[in-house]
Amino acid sequence: MTIERHQKENALLYIIVAYLFSVLIRMIWVYQFQGNPNFIWNGQLMINTNDGYFFASGAQHVLQGLHDANPRIPDMWAYGTVALTVLLTKITPFSLETITLYLPAIVSSLVVAPIILIARLYKQTLWGFFAALLGSIAWSYYNRTMTGYYDTDMFSAMAPMFILYFLMKSTIDFNLRSALYAAVMIVIYPFLYDAGRAIIYAMGIIYALYMLYYHRDDKTTYHSLILVFIALLPFPIGAPWNYLAKIAVLLLGYWGLKRVSLKESMLIGLTAVLFISFMYFGHVFSLIWSKVMGYLMTGTELEGLHFYAVNQTVREAGHIPFSMFAKRISGSEIGLIISLAGYVMLVWRYRPFLLALPLIGIGMFALFGGLRFTVYAVPVAAMSAVYLFWIIGDMFKDRRWKYTFVALATAMMLYPNIQHIIAYRVPTVLNKAEVQDLAKLNNIADTKDYTLSWWDYGYPIWYYSDTNTLIDGGKHNNDNFIISKIMQTTSPELAANLSRLAVETYVSSGYKTVANTLFEKRDPNEILLALQSETYKLPQKTRDVYLYLPYRMLSIFPTVTIFGNLDLNTGKPLRNPSFYPTAIRSSQDGILQLRNGIVFDAKNGVLHFGKETKNVKYFIVTTNQRDGNIALQSQLYHLDGEYAVVYMKSYGQLIVMDMETFRSMYVQMFILGKYDKRFFTPVVGSAYTRIYKLNI
Repeated sequence: MTIERHQKENALLYIIVAYLFSVLIRMIWVYQFQGNPNFIWNGQLMINTNDGYFFASGAQHVLQGLHDANPRIPDMWAYGTVALTVLLTKITPFSLETITLYLPAIVSSLVVAPIILIARLYKQTLWGFFAALLGSIAWSYYNRTMTGYYDTDMFSAMAPMFILYFLMKSTIDFNLRSALYAAVMIVIYPFLYDAGRAIIYAMGIIYALYMLYYHRDDKTTYHSLILVFIALLPFPIGAPWNYLAKIAVLLLGYWGLKRVSLKESMLIGLTAVLFISFMYFGHVFSLIWSKVMGYLMTGTELEGLHFYAVNQTVREAGHIPFSMFAKRISGSEIGLIISLAGYVMLVWRYRPFLLALPLIGIGMFALFGGLRFTVYAVPVAAMSAVYLFWIIGDMFKDRRWKYTFVALATAMMLYPNIQHIIAYRVPTVLNKAEVQDLAKLNNIADTKDYTLSWWDYGYPIWYYSDTNTLIDGGKHNNDNFIISKIMQTTSPELAANLSRLAVETYVSSGYKTVANTLFEKRDPNEILLALQSETYKLPQKTRDVYLYLPYRMLSIFPTVTIFGNLDLNTGKPLRNPSFYPTAIRSSQDGILQLRNGIVFDAKNGVLHFGKETKNVKYFIVTTNQRDGNIALQSQLYHLDGEYAVVYMKSYGQLIVMDMETFRSMYVQMFILGKYDKRFFTPVVGSAYTRIYKLNI
């Protein structure tokens, strides 16, 4: 057996073992939840990410013919996640629910292959093996690729690592075929993970700078760059033909470059033309700038109108402390320091690791842009940390001691990450009872109907009820104002009229942003005032509209109100609403100590906010009944009281709120079960959900 064959067989064995380790670690979550019937639907555990239902709905559209009237249903050929799901559901005996549950673990674990192959470039495959164990399950990468996290994130860091491998290989073996493989991966990557386009742009630019600086006198440099820039250049045709066309051009270009000898000046000129074309037609700087600003801005403007942006209310898009940043990348602060030191050592010894700078850089951006970016740095950080152990291990004369040290050091890095995985018991997006409520709506509603709710629930509403939404996980900017206003208004006329007007405007305008269409040419305050009239002239009804009010929105209702509590002309809040969901810590002689620090004197109807006191107007106890209705017990304290206190007995939840918030549609219609019969009819009622049909 040749040495090369032996190394290949070792690499394959290491890849298989590391892959199985990655998949098995991701089965911990399944083991923890599979016995709980509240998380199972259609005989399978449900997924645990909201965005997953976007792609799952796209698969439903292809496989089951659902969502025909949904203008935002994903095209199978625009998203690799949908295409792969459809393919596997068709060619395997597994259900759509099973495919969506396990696909993230199956795909994301492939990251072990490029990690090990990169190490093999330097004839140190065992280093890659230990790094693969760490990189495949490190905190941030696990969180976004765990079993049930059905999203394009399964490709986010795995695919760039394959690109990195082939780019690095091309700088070592100077074989044009390696550059071709890298170029093909670059073509495929947007199909798998379109949100990462800026990353491959950066990788392409760094690759060009590296090759021109270190290898500018070699013709192969320009051959390689020609292929890479062709891959990066956008083609003006739709999917999937743009991907196929690019690959065909790449193969033709590869064939031509191998057979036709061009002068170096011509190669340089062609490379320059392709680079300029890529920079111009790819809108490189504007793309990267928009990505950065998209995570730093706090609002949007339209023709002088001021809307609130969603990014600053999403946890993964906010600033994070260094300790969390470190844990997300390497499991601990000391782990990150080891990784950074290892990366410096890697670049010093093997300069092709400079090509990993975009992945490191986007990971560092997480300190400003939010924790979601840490995932890109994880595989390189794992390689860096283990490489530092590898170098320290060289101090041992006996190789067995070296490998023992590296194994133990890697185990110490693995330990906090596995601890996190065991403790990370993230629930499914919805529980069985909530899905049953949406299934009831599915039996009532038509596929062209609309269900209005907060954007968090948009995609699950698609999937389980086969109705459409106004905002969802990918469409949640200016139209958030519309839904927020409906939820928090005290006027049932406004809630009903705006619901009908918004849906009909959305459909008749060709699915344009409703807030833009309604408010860009007329004072929004005038429109909102007019909508409070029962006689407001609405467009003709073309479909039914439903309001979806879930219990799980209770905790985020203060956030929901931010978007609609604005004077759009000035961007300033209309008022300072108070809504404090909490629980009772202790009760003695009618004095309730609440968990959030508020004290409620139930004898005298007074709230104590520290040293400040406020009178309570109403104290109401709600109890859910078996028939879906809500029983109310009400006590009036002070006619001039500024606050209401509601004790949701069935949930053990107590809410302190100001009186205007108390009169809001969400509080009245969900918490109290009260509604205006002129405009709404309850169609689904349970402890988890209340769904109303719009009468007008």
